[in-house]
Amino acid sequence: MDVNDFDFELPESLIAQTPLADRTASRLMVLDKVTGDVKHRQFRQIVDELQRGDVLVLNDTRVLPARLIGTKEDTGASIEVLLLKETGPDEWETLVKPAKRVKVGTVVTFGDGSLEAECTEILEQGGRIFKFRYEGIFYEILESLGQMPLPPYITETLDDQSRYQTVFARERGSAAAPTAGLHFTEEILQEIKDKGVGVEFITLHVGLGTFRPVSVDVIEEHTMHSEYYQVTEQAATAINEAKARGGNVIAVGTTSARTLETIASLNDGKIVPASGWTSIFIYPGYRFSILDGMLTNFHLPKSTLIMLISAMASREHVLAAYKEAVQEKYRFFSFGDAMFIKPNAK
Repeated sequence: MDVNDFDFELPESLIAQTPLADRTASRLMVLDKVTGDVKHRQFRQIVDELQRGDVLVLNDTRVLPARLIGTKEDTGASIEVLLLKETGPDEWETLVKPAKRVKVGTVVTFGDGSLEAECTEILEQGGRIFKFRYEGIFYEILESLGQMPLPPYITETLDDQSRYQTVFARERGSAAAPTAGLHFTEEILQEIKDKGVGVEFITLHVGLGTFRPVSVDVIEEHTMHSEYYQVTEQAATAINEAKARGGNVIAVGTTSARTLETIASLNDGKIVPASGWTSIFIYPGYRFSILDGMLTNFHLPKSTLIMLISAMASREHVLAAYKEAVQEKYRFFSFGDAMFIKPNAK
């Protein structure tokens, strides 16, 4: 399957640079995955689209303010360090700019000197291993010194960093937000529960690989990045019970979708308590093991994310819906509007 089959024209003016003041004020496109028909609604009307007995599954990962701007100890040069993954006690895999200035033994200090890091290993493509030194609690220091690692297509400054967190973010570890969840407030989640729809949380820590373009022409040759997930016994039981009684299992975001399908595909369509790493790549032709529907944002052309939703609603229906979204001037990407791929009627 050709990567160019998932391309579409997107005016740069439709890329949302800042979040709306009201999380629920985004628009909502409802897509019938069988017919391809669409409805144009407001996000707060998602409650009307869900049915009693369904279960909504959200990703409760919390984005780390993982972008640190420091000073090279010996020269005073400015160094940007982006935390990717904790590899040991106070030791992190990072991306560094400019990487050529950071060699093994280089020390970088941050803020008032309350945090410093020494490079212990050089990796490929600007990667470095740093050993951090500090007094106190690392994550508290990071909260005071770090910045949100916003996607490369967002060029404006985010004044309120909490707007790149979901209201239910709990588990620290993401390099990026599960953006479909940004539309929810505590109030709308309560409305959903009051309707008799289950609301369950799982965790997948989003890696920076989610922003990397597909660099091959044939999508079957693409290798997905690996991301850590965790599903509790409570969530697994609730999801299985909803499915057993005929309810729809609806993922909020591609991260929740990939987590659920990873587990269900290994367990005969069931969700079990589990943790581990997933590199599942879902594209048209994939047969879903557990999911019936999905709530998601509008994604980049030729990305693995648009390929995933095309597996659920067909490439033709998705691209036609995206064409209409462009015509109707929907807002795209992380701070943009939402699409609900509606489950089949039961």
